[in-house]
Amino acid sequence: MLQTRFTKLVGVEHPIVQGGMQWVGRAELVAAVANAGALGFITALTQPTPEDLTREIARCRDLTDKPFGVNLTILPAIKPPPYAEYRAAIIEAGITVVETAGNKPQEHVDEFKKHGVKVVHKCTSVRHALSAERMGVDAISIDGFECAGHPGEDDTPGLILIPAAANKIKIPMIASGGFADARGLVAALALGAEGINMGTRFMATRESPIHQLIKEKIVANDERETELIFRTMRNTSRVAKNEISTKVVAMEKEGAKFEDIRELVAGARGKMVYATGNSDEGIWSAGQVQGLIQDIPSCAELVSRIVREAEAIIRSRLEGMIAHPSAQAAE
Repeated sequence: MLQTRFTKLVGVEHPIVQGGMQWVGRAELVAAVANAGALGFITALTQPTPEDLTREIARCRDLTDKPFGVNLTILPAIKPPPYAEYRAAIIEAGITVVETAGNKPQEHVDEFKKHGVKVVHKCTSVRHALSAERMGVDAISIDGFECAGHPGEDDTPGLILIPAAANKIKIPMIASGGFADARGLVAALALGAEGINMGTRFMATRESPIHQLIKEKIVANDERETELIFRTMRNTSRVAKNEISTKVVAMEKEGAKFEDIRELVAGARGKMVYATGNSDEGIWSAGQVQGLIQDIPSCAELVSRIVREAEAIIRSRLEGMIAHPSAQAAE
């Protein structure tokens, strides 16, 4: 068993996290991840209202008695969701760990901490991670350029970002972006992280509440099947490459403003991708890690395989590379 500061902090068996994913982080997936001994997060804003979130948390509790958390992403919006009400629903439901992402979450951190809720904040740069640490969060999820969703504007891949953050961050840190298997977990631990966060990999599991055709599309895709949209607006988002994302990138190159592409990138269209299985229906998130995903296992199979293989890599492959002086002398 791999125990780290992070597993001890949040009370789970394995240093593996299923972070918040819009339209995907629902009770059935989160409970399956929790039952596998890892940490899953329900995505708060996938639920239309705070009352719906309360019901989804209860539904998840019916499916598992293990710890799980809720993700609250704070992003700029023309009509912002009632964040304080979602936060209150999380606290009232007795959730013990929250993943925050997006804009400075100071007021949310303060309120969660007041109620004994542990906060894991997702960042895409060392400076933002240090700012979150000063803010009082309990752990950092450091997100490299490879990730699905918002990779920030620095374009720093995980191989640099994780150790750069580990050099300066004192609280536990998990690595996000580009993780799908045991090799990634061992690499993350070697780079100074205390575990890994996987999104796209958990989308392609049996319990993931998205259409089977999209799961199969993730398996079929290679590492080149993503696009970076909203680059010209400095709000970069990595999404699956399809007819719409390719068109959006082309329109941006021609100087399109958000109003020009608003209909193409509407969240309602992206949601339909997961419902209908038509991968060209709208914009949907997927990372470069698609190139490492070759099957659609259950969450239990996936987590146990990653942990088992990680232990084998550490014990056999890496240990076997260390030359012992006595063995050399015998030669």
